[in-house]
Amino acid sequence: MALATLTARVDEKDKARFDTFCSNVGLNTSTAINLFVKAVLRENRIPFEIAQTSDPFFTEANLAYVKKSVQELKAGKGTAHELIEVDDE
Repeated sequence: MALATLTARVDEKDKARFDTFCSNVGLNTSTAINLFVKAVLRENRIPFEIAQTSDPFFTEANLAYVKKSVQELKAGKGTAHELIEVDDE
């Protein structure tokens, strides 16, 4: 099996912490990255959840509220309002 080199840029503090973690669990950095690559190929996905949590709109509670509101509107329980333009100062 021919080997290829994979290069990635990471913050130097993150790399140092990652190297330390790998060493503490008995791996070297190259082996840990190979484990990640094999898991991606085996599972056909990133092997952990990637989520954007910084936008409060996408919280589970807010999305449930939006879905409930849409259902109410579709059931005719909504009230139409005129758009009120606000000048940004």
